[in-house]
Amino acid sequence: MPASGPNAMRPARQCQSFPFVSLLAALLAAALLLGAVAADGVAPSEARRLRDEVKDMFYHAFDGYMQHAFPLDELRPLSCQGEDSLGGYALTLIDSMDTLALLGDKERFGAAVEWVGKNVRFDINKTVSVFETNIRILGGLLSAHLIASDYATGMRIQSYDDQLLHLASDLAERLLPAFDTPTGIPFGSVNLLYGVDENESKITSTAGGGTLTLEFGVLSRLTNKSVFERVTKNSVRGIWARRSKLNLVGAHINVFTGEWTQKDAGIGTSIDSFYEYLLKAYLLFGDEEYLYIFQEAYKAVMHYLHHDPWYVEVNMNSGATVWPLFNSLQAFWPGLQVLAGDVDPAIRTHAAFFSVWKKYGFTPEGFNLATSTVQNGQRSYPLRPELIESTYWLFKATRDHRYLDVGRDILASLQYGAKCPCGYCHISDVETHQKDDHMESFFLAETVKYLWLLFDLAVGPDNIVENGPYKYIFSTEGHLFPATPEIALLDEHCLYAGAFCNGSAVHGYGTSDSSSKHQNANSIPFDDSQTSSGQYLSNILSTTRGYIKGVCPGLTHAQKLGISYFIEQNSGSRENADESQVIESSVHAQSTSVILISNPVTSQTEEPASSSQYNADMVATSDSVGTDAAGASFQGYPEEHSEETEIVSEQTENNSENITSQDCQLKEDTS
Repeated sequence: MPASGPNAMRPARQCQSFPFVSLLAALLAAALLLGAVAADGVAPSEARRLRDEVKDMFYHAFDGYMQHAFPLDELRPLSCQGEDSLGGYALTLIDSMDTLALLGDKERFGAAVEWVGKNVRFDINKTVSVFETNIRILGGLLSAHLIASDYATGMRIQSYDDQLLHLASDLAERLLPAFDTPTGIPFGSVNLLYGVDENESKITSTAGGGTLTLEFGVLSRLTNKSVFERVTKNSVRGIWARRSKLNLVGAHINVFTGEWTQKDAGIGTSIDSFYEYLLKAYLLFGDEEYLYIFQEAYKAVMHYLHHDPWYVEVNMNSGATVWPLFNSLQAFWPGLQVLAGDVDPAIRTHAAFFSVWKKYGFTPEGFNLATSTVQNGQRSYPLRPELIESTYWLFKATRDHRYLDVGRDILASLQYGAKCPCGYCHISDVETHQKDDHMESFFLAETVKYLWLLFDLAVGPDNIVENGPYKYIFSTEGHLFPATPEIALLDEHCLYAGAFCNGSAVHGYGTSDSSSKHQNANSIPFDDSQTSSGQYLSNILSTTRGYIKGVCPGLTHAQKLGISYFIEQNSGSRENADESQVIESSVHAQSTSVILISNPVTSQTEEPASSSQYNADMVATSDSVGTDAAGASFQGYPEEHSEETEIVSEQTENNSENITSQDCQLKEDTS
């Protein structure tokens, strides 16, 4: 997921009042119509053709970069030239390596790995973004290393001798000075040769400080240098410690004082991947602290930000809406909800987001929900992957062919609206489709990758993600991190499960071959076409994700994990009730392959929605997430659906309150 750093463009906020008009019935009607139109779905032969077209799209852009821009960072696809945009070390090549491996292009993957290992150096006088360097360069190096060094991937390079891992370790050490702050939250930028400049801004984004855990954590496990994981976890703790009493975080913070300099809470620009990495760090590393923080943060988002099916920005302290805007970076959220097992709201939100794409042919950076128009100053589409990413995850979870139709529409828009002589161009205005001479590296790292995976999954997957030896967690840049025993098992589990310790008390990381049970569990692919669509998540979580530290009745879960921080709890009795549910459900998880992830509930007496047939095995929860009881939303649904939705709006309007995501609920008594 592309960045949302401290300098992200943001228009002047409009604080005037706006009507909260219920739009849920119309959205559900449109979704039903879309499903009806796509009832026959995309045939396997067409899906195969679309997959091949996406592959051609990748090579058109990749070859354009290699011929006209390499070894500069990025391609200018209109003028067929190159530019250095990050550090001057072949950014697009590094960001694209695991996509080459995913496509099965062993020859070009091997050539890329060899060139990077021999030619890229980081002892240069360049000041770089910590966030962007981490997700694009460090993540790209680690993902390619894990593929190139492992025979099980089918892409093992015989001559490879950990060159990319050494580069990654060197780069991370050069980023470490950024973490030397009183709060533990890193500076936004650092000089790779001289460290942090004395005049460097002390303001950074929440995403900038909270989107480092996967890459640094993987590096710690591969190098036995625990400092990398330690500093990034401290950064997350530093942000969460300064949350509001509503469990919301703002967009920008002073890394020295811990003061929030922008107090707007949202799921888009400047905050997005903070939430993403909380859940994914738990999924990959099994660290309960990340899960607990995610649960609390998710509940707050669904209570204060969610106006079904849209999300708004609110004041982090009061919860008052300050910004009725669909930000294009929000489009990752339905995909994250799929990973969390909360599929029904993800379906509704994805339908709303895609309606904006249908209206313009692309999603603008900002769409005003109050006026149903493109937000001034946010008219561009820089080839972002978030909507495609969520489309892939929803198809993976539901196998609903409407998502193949979505993918086909997105592919057509890119081919006819964004294709340039040497690659694919930014769209500077989604209404005029005017092109801009720029192609971000994430187009090849994410946008094309998720689109290709979508159609390959429909054909019958033939790639290392779906059929390989490991389950994979995607980074926010779309890089592949396998849940191997070396990476996925926490050092503390050695004390209890006795499996993957190498005797190193200093670092606490390492592997042993003494536990075949966990090794076998970690070789289950993410998705098995013979099982229900939701089982891939419960499989990955059921192996080592138990509460194994025992019960201390006098402490809340937050206190046991040491993350109560400075925030007074509003209700001790409520927390104790939640604690008992957490413990009870976590024990239940060991026998049923179900874990705790927040899921909205309206009434325990309601009948499950029809989506239960594909969502029955999704992850469930014991406590509910607050939502707007009135189902309030915004008048912002594109006009092109108005006539269609009238056909079924009467049928859905009366039932909209009963359409919930109960189909994956554990029917526990929370009273």
